Order: sequence, then C-alpha cells, then structure tokens
Amino acid sequence: MPKIISANLNGIRSAHKKGFFNWMGAQTADFVCVQELKAQHGDMTEEFLAPHGYHGHFHYAEKKGYSGTGVYSRVKPDAVVTGFGSPEFDAEGRYTRIDCGDLSIVSVYCPSGSSSPERQEAKFRFMALFLPHLLELKAQGRELVICGDWNIAHHEIDLKNFKGNKKNSGFLPEERAWLSQIFGEVGFVDVHRGLDKREEQYTWWSNRGQAYAKNVGWRIDYHVATPGIAAQAHTVSVYKDERFSDHAPLIIDYRPRQAEQ
Repeated sequence: MPKIISANLNGIRSAHKKGFFNWMGAQTADFVCVQELKAQHGDMTEEFLAPHGYHGHFHYAEKKGYSGTGVYSRVKPDAVVTGFGSPEFDAEGRYTRIDCGDLSIVSVYCPSGSSSPERQEAKFRFMALFLPHLLELKAQGRELVICGDWNIAHHEIDLKNFKGNKKNSGFLPEERAWLSQIFGEVGFVDVHRGLDKREEQYTWWSNRGQAYAKNVGWRIDYHVATPGIAAQAHTVSVYKDERFSDHAPLIIDYRPRQAEQ
C-alpha cells in the first residue's frame, strides 16, 4: 500500500517558486494529488509534468488561470480518467483519476461557494452530481483514495471559529450533512480524522487577518478512502514547516510499517 500526499497548490507556478517540487522530491511518496493548478498544458514545464521521475496526469480547466487537478505517480498507471461526466464541472478541471492494479487514486477540487450565491448554487449542483459518482466508484469494488480540497469543514472541531461560520459556505448544514452521508451510509472513511482526533488539525488558512500566524484555520483537505485501504493507514501529518500555498500538504502513509525506510 502507498504513501499519498494531497496538496492544494493555489497555482502550480507559485508553489514551484516557493519550493514545492524540491520538497516533494524528498518525500518518497507513491502518489501526490494536487489541486488548483491555475495553469493550462502550455504553461506546464517538464519540471511540472514529470518531476523527480514521477508520471504526471492532469485535468486542466478551460478558463485560464483557474482550478485544475492532477496526480503524480511513481508507477505508470493502467488507466487515466479526467472528469466524472459532468459537462459543467469537467470544464473546470476538477477531477483526475488514475488506476493502478486494484487501487484508484483521485484528485478532486470541489467548488467553493464563498464568492457569491451563484457559486454556492454551483457547489450544491456539484455535490448532487458527485455523490452518485462516488457510489458508482465504490460499487466497482476497487480500493479508492480520493484526495483533495473538498471545501467543507465537517465538524465543529474542524475549524477555529465554528460559531461564527454556521451560515457561511464551507460549514453550512447542508454541506456538513453531505459529508456525513459520504462517511456514513455510503461507507467511505475520513482517514485523517480516524488517525488523529486532536483539535486544530487545519489544512487551510485565510490570507486575511493573520489567520495563519494565529492558526485560525479550517480542515477542508481530505483523504476519503474505502475501508480496506483506510484500515492500513497508520501515520498522518499536516506539513507546516514551509508554506507553498494557503493550504498545507496532507500526508498519509498506508504502507506496512515493516516496509518503511
């Protein structure tokens, strides 16, 4: 089983300048899922496409400088899928999946609804479409790890100011209930929270009001996995020693302990 990193880059070119790929090369990860590329294929240098010998696979948004997802893999995958069948959201580059043997790795970037009521409605449309897709994936019987920025904090422990955010996008009752359904009746596992139940395990901080310095954050980046591979996970960390983005990389090791180096 693998070691997997999820990282919202808030722009792949910006993250590169801040040292992301140097750091990534030292992590010995099997898969690295990235979101918010903010780039098209013509913007991607060889270092972005195949850093440190990884195979890179990407889903670019049609709109320039917007969204985008990707998965880096140590091994060449058996199959690569971009998009999950929604013309609206596939045009935004929000889904990249690779299949390696009986394991599928997905990088997903769920919409944010914070900029306007219209974008919140788009987020609700995404949620309504993505849940049936998750059911279809799970029905295939493969092991799945769906990494990415889901733009929802699930419980009060998952954001600093939960009292003031109950009517705000990212912590709305409907959004939280949707995640509860995924982790409940659908049967996926929130791997991070299963391993670490401590407070203040945030992965994103606003650029306003010294949020990072004060650790006023949100846990909105997840590894969402099928129970089989989730049960193999044993080590989780949020990397904060360097800042590549307004998000921090989420690292989970699913490898057998005896295989660790």
